[in-house]
Amino acid sequence: MHINPAPVPSRRPRVGKTAAGIFGIAALVASAGPVSAHPGHHDRPGNPPDSIELPDASSAEGITAGRGNSFYAGDLFEGDIYRGSLRSGTAEEIIDAPDGRKAVGMDFSKRHDLLAVAGGDTGQAYFYDTDTGETVAKYQLAKTGTSFINDVTLTRRGAWFTNSLKGELYFVPIDRHDGELGKARTLDLKGPASQTPGDFNLNGIAVADDGRTLVVAHSAKASLFTVNTRSGESRLIRNLDLPHVDGIVVDGRNVWAVQNMINQVSRIRVADDLRRGEVKEVITDKLFQTPTTAALIGDDLAVVNAKFDTGLPPTADTYEVVIVDAFGED
Repeated sequence: MHINPAPVPSRRPRVGKTAAGIFGIAALVASAGPVSAHPGHHDRPGNPPDSIELPDASSAEGITAGRGNSFYAGDLFEGDIYRGSLRSGTAEEIIDAPDGRKAVGMDFSKRHDLLAVAGGDTGQAYFYDTDTGETVAKYQLAKTGTSFINDVTLTRRGAWFTNSLKGELYFVPIDRHDGELGKARTLDLKGPASQTPGDFNLNGIAVADDGRTLVVAHSAKASLFTVNTRSGESRLIRNLDLPHVDGIVVDGRNVWAVQNMINQVSRIRVADDLRRGEVKEVITDKLFQTPTTAALIGDDLAVVNAKFDTGLPPTADTYEVVIVDAFGED
């Protein structure tokens, strides 16, 4: 999520990947560029629904793929967690989070039925058992007021979290065999990804196929960077200009970058060495309303509407996940 830090009311409104303030809302138009654009709606029988509502949600932002055709999504301000299904076209609340928690980005471990959730301006991270709905652990990763824990990705070794206000990542080890969580540590970044020129900087995060390299989105720089998990060294993925970049999905050489305020998702093909990328197509949909994050489920992309265009807190009556084709023209 990409917002401007500001005090947040105690009421439970509706947002996406944050819990502080929101970015300035401007009427922006996506740049054309040498890419193809296609509407994301399904128009063939037997495909998933166009959208899935999160019942009684006060906000919506983070999402991750679950088992099979399922997904998990979060209510930003309330911190509650939903589980939905592309097959049934429905979603239900499975975790009623304690008061004071937030739910921004998230990722799911199939091995351990463990859901990792970024806690936004609380400076916290949460781990939930998706079978029981119980809290497995809560971490205070950073001080409140100087942090916004925005997104998380799971690797073979543990969970990596971004902080949108500082050039650092946080790592929580997860034992591969029993799922036991270890002590959190901080990785200070080096190079261009460490810079914080804007109100919101590091945002989405995902792991590359080698399992050792992270890809991070930088909202203020409208760019993607790779990060070495041992040294903290970062490197620009060249040839990309991604205004309002938010959550990202990485699958092989494909990267999907959600661009919230301009209501689109760019599908990018990156080089094998991750040094450069090319936007292959821009996915749009008439149902997009400030989308923030996405999850790849088969050949479909489940995209969350945060509806920040309605204000902060958002004032929409409903919040939903929009289902679009992940692959169009290549």
